[in-house]
Amino acid sequence: MSRPEAAGTEFIGGSRAAVPGLRFARLDAVIAWATEVPAAVLVAVEILVLLAGVVSRYVFQNPLVWTDELASALFLWLAMLGAVIALRRDEHMRLTALLNRAPARWRSWLEAVGAMVVAAFVLLILAPAQSYIESEWAIITPALSFHNSFRVAAIGVGAVLMIVIAGARLIERVRPRDAASAIAAVAAIALALWLLRPVLLGLGQANLLVFFVGLVALCVAIGVPIAFAFGVATVAYLALTTHVPLTVLIGRMDEGMSHLILLAVPLFVFLGGLIEATGLARAMVDFLAALLGHVRGGLAYVLLGAMYLVSGISGSKAADMAAIAPVLFPEMRRRGARGDELIALLASSGAMSETIPPSLVLITIGSVTGVSIAALFTGGLLPALVMALALCVIARLRARREDLSAARRASLGRIAKTFAIALPALILPFVIRTAVVEGIATATEVSTIGIVYTLVAGFAIYRWFDLRRLYPMLVETAALSGAILFIIGTATGMAWALTQSGFSHRLATIMATMPGGQAAFLAVSIAAFVVLGSVLEGIPAIVLFGPLLFPIARTIGIHEVHYAMVVILAMGIGLFAPPFGVGFYAACAIGRVNADEAMNAIWPYLAALLIGLVLVAAVPWLSIGFL
Repeated sequence: MSRPEAAGTEFIGGSRAAVPGLRFARLDAVIAWATEVPAAVLVAVEILVLLAGVVSRYVFQNPLVWTDELASALFLWLAMLGAVIALRRDEHMRLTALLNRAPARWRSWLEAVGAMVVAAFVLLILAPAQSYIESEWAIITPALSFHNSFRVAAIGVGAVLMIVIAGARLIERVRPRDAASAIAAVAAIALALWLLRPVLLGLGQANLLVFFVGLVALCVAIGVPIAFAFGVATVAYLALTTHVPLTVLIGRMDEGMSHLILLAVPLFVFLGGLIEATGLARAMVDFLAALLGHVRGGLAYVLLGAMYLVSGISGSKAADMAAIAPVLFPEMRRRGARGDELIALLASSGAMSETIPPSLVLITIGSVTGVSIAALFTGGLLPALVMALALCVIARLRARREDLSAARRASLGRIAKTFAIALPALILPFVIRTAVVEGIATATEVSTIGIVYTLVAGFAIYRWFDLRRLYPMLVETAALSGAILFIIGTATGMAWALTQSGFSHRLATIMATMPGGQAAFLAVSIAAFVVLGSVLEGIPAIVLFGPLLFPIARTIGIHEVHYAMVVILAMGIGLFAPPFGVGFYAACAIGRVNADEAMNAIWPYLAALLIGLVLVAAVPWLSIGFL
């Protein structure tokens, strides 16, 4: 996921500086105020509404019938406002590896083209969104009796704000000459596709390659955010090769972003921030360091153990790594660890922990494929442990020259003290996973319980939480959740278009009759999802291809939970594999190490992960043995 490098930018390849806000400072401030404050309030209200539902259901045995309905109505507004905030902050997921390698002069022009693609997509969906909003007026919600148009109006409002932001950024960041040529280039491509419409109609299913391979790949390569690349390809395909009204795409986006299961996304993102802010993550690390810090390679084991405990809760691999690395890296460097080795270990630990509940990828798979989330939570722990053990072997081999002269074995008293301090923190991940696995509460419900638990522990036990951090955390939660959910929305529309084209049936036929049976299908899936994970990241890849491939896996006798573990781990390897894996660059940024230095060190760790993945794929019991 790309993030802004600094508060100010300049014309790339030019001599004139263009700091955002010189001409649009007031507009930017108004948009920030109009989106961030409501989004932060919506996150807080969602937590309170869902908590009220949990308390009424489990404490007073009297469920409130309106809580889920209100939470669902507010959720779409939260998703769209969060997507707007992410666009304004340049925090939408996108591939920047190729863009950053382009000459400076070309980067400016490609950035302009990317901004134009974003603006074009939201302009094209504006009229269909209005029609969709009007059509939803006739639908009255059962519990609260309000028109559904009030809920789906969020899509139209979000589109308008995105147009304003994209236009302002195009004017502010790009030289007029580059902006004009970018507009001309996008218009020329659009005109060419329109003129070629008779040819495209004659291609049949082959036109899928033009839009969903060629156009998507081109957009992703030039740095267009993945959500908008999916969206513009789907709009172009539907408009140029079908008679389907674009309101159908808006309906699919609404369906993708409004699934009740996905309410867990912002709540777990906020919970992850709380765990770091209240000191729970540091308490876990301190205990593990006291237990293993004196062992050769011990701090590497601590890092892997800490990632195993806290991973998946925050919804962001970058957040997981940022919570652990600053605590351990200074001491590991004092013991002689090189920066490239630290980054290799950190990045591979992120890939290792992709299946650990309550991973948002697991929740997303449950949402789009119908697989039981409780089963996914149960099945994810052991495959991650296999991957962690594979990494421990490499970490032990690489720690042969570690300087332990200053390391001291912690006394039993010290271990007992750190354990007592860490106990409330150590309990939380197990409570979350056990509650969902045992069916005591849903993933959404248990996330609200975890938030309350963490706040109480932070104030009453660790006394670490600074209330001034609360508002920024709420805004960050909205931005990250919006970026994730907007991808799910556009990918849902793209997946629907692929299904309606007959591609999914053709793919199912090919994959089901592939020589080699289950083994060949798993091998092809691993290769495909490693590539998809490096380019698209986990959530958009699984939303796009999960509904297509999971039924095929089921048809040829592969357990859906086993298949989920295989593809998630494969995507995790791709996410952290250079040169395209964005997770790898996030690890480099957190550890403040040049990516070129770390690239050579990570391959032994990725090889270990690949061996672990092959083992998980070959032994289904590792994924389904405890179901």
